[in-house]
Amino acid sequence: MLTGQRINGIAVVVVAMTAWPRCPSYGQNGATALPSGKPVVQGSSLGPDASGWTDVMPRDSLEGWTRVPIPPNKALDPVSQWKLDREHRMIVCGGDHGHEWLRYDHEFTNFLLHVEWRFEKREGAKGYNSGVFVRNDLTGRVWHQAQVGADAYLFGQTLIQGALSPITTSPSLGVEPLRPIGEWNAYDIRCEGPKITLWANGVLTAEFEVPEVPMGYFGLEAEGYRIYFRNIRLKTLP
Repeated sequence: MLTGQRINGIAVVVVAMTAWPRCPSYGQNGATALPSGKPVVQGSSLGPDASGWTDVMPRDSLEGWTRVPIPPNKALDPVSQWKLDREHRMIVCGGDHGHEWLRYDHEFTNFLLHVEWRFEKREGAKGYNSGVFVRNDLTGRVWHQAQVGADAYLFGQTLIQGALSPITTSPSLGVEPLRPIGEWNAYDIRCEGPKITLWANGVLTAEFEVPEVPMGYFGLEAEGYRIYFRNIRLKTLP
């Protein structure tokens, strides 16, 4: 159960989060807005400028990526659930060897991140779940996640006045940018200054601020479902 208050568009949660609440759509006269009150706009963080992007997809192995347990003090399963599909240039997560994330071993400050993902659809399966992390610390004790599943929103555990604090943006029911399970979706995540912003398939869906975490690592989450990631690109910002 959640209790807390919104401060400048950020929901600061003061009790442990056990479920993510759904909130009514925002805005007036049928317009949809973010929890911050800003209108949802079509577009993407990629923009018209195609220069400056770096392809960070692994080519021959997962060297340079590290498995990290969730929570950080838990032991990793000795069997890796991550593999590289070289033919199709995809990272494949089996989702069958524990809760963890695959960390790209470089820290970044201001950047744009593009990730495409697709779940393997299974008969009778529900609650498909994964995520894309940005500005995590090395162990994942501090983490910020773009939820991958039925809704596109941001949540995490950041630093507020030096203390670990949960934050979230609730999914907006007025926007359904994600394609059905089994189809490809694209996330564009912008980290600039204190702000983290998420676009899902070109639709702006969520943003929050993490003023005490100006840099960190990005990565991919394993949480019980087989999922594929491709076309991971990164563009550093001034």
